[in-house]
Amino acid sequence: MTLKMVVPKGKLFNKVEDLLSEIGLTLVGDSRNYRPTLYGCDIEVKLLKSQNIPEMVALGQHDIGFAGMDWIIEQEADVEVLMDLGFNPVRLVSCIPEEWDWDEVKQRNIIVASEYKKIANDYLTRLGVPFKLLRAYGATEVFPPEDADMIIDNTSTGSTIRANRLKIVDTVIESSTQFIANKEILKNPEKKKQIDDLLLLMRGVMNGRKRVLLEMNCNKDNVQKVVDLLPAMRSPTVSELYNSDGFAIKAAIERKLIKDLLPQLIAAGATDILETPIRKAL
Repeated sequence: MTLKMVVPKGKLFNKVEDLLSEIGLTLVGDSRNYRPTLYGCDIEVKLLKSQNIPEMVALGQHDIGFAGMDWIIEQEADVEVLMDLGFNPVRLVSCIPEEWDWDEVKQRNIIVASEYKKIANDYLTRLGVPFKLLRAYGATEVFPPEDADMIIDNTSTGSTIRANRLKIVDTVIESSTQFIANKEILKNPEKKKQIDDLLLLMRGVMNGRKRVLLEMNCNKDNVQKVVDLLPAMRSPTVSELYNSDGFAIKAAIERKLIKDLLPQLIAAGATDILETPIRKAL
């Protein structure tokens, strides 16, 4: 049974393409081709703008897809979030001109520009300030100070906000790319099995990206000290070296820990250390 997958155009396309490739699926086409071919499975692919994906999946036009949490919330899309992939992490922030005082701004009736009408309305209502909301269609940061007192927009580094002489006064929500599914499709046993298998492989790839395989040797006097340093997924593998009184130790370690861990291992007596990338960790 053919699964219908929707993939975002633009900067997210390459990240999704890389993920599918590491699973073992080859996506042939680029972000200008709206109907690329996915080899290695029974999945039909279509490209859409990120903003359209949550609603299309919720309506059942597509079975599965990739979308930012910001657009899922904005569209109130009734979809099943299967996995947070962490791609393109952004914050939705409220910003005012850099020389303005935030406490003073909150005391008056403010004009706010945003592409995110629902999210902005909910946030401003919680804030308890009188406001007029303008729907922006791109380039939101150019509105203040002449056309708006505040903007609510997404940012990853804040550089565009600073370049337009604005300052962040609050974080509204945080967002990243989610792997989502239509809820009704998950009631279909055959399609659910296909989706579960795909999800298993995705999890394996994402876990693998976070870890490396460390292999090392040490003598029997140091083996316990070395093992005690290793935060392995379960416990490290330790085996005797052939024709020697030493041991070989192997463990999957979080990549972010390696920089500080290697000097400690060497000080504890580890030698011949090898670090290898992991393609999947299940």
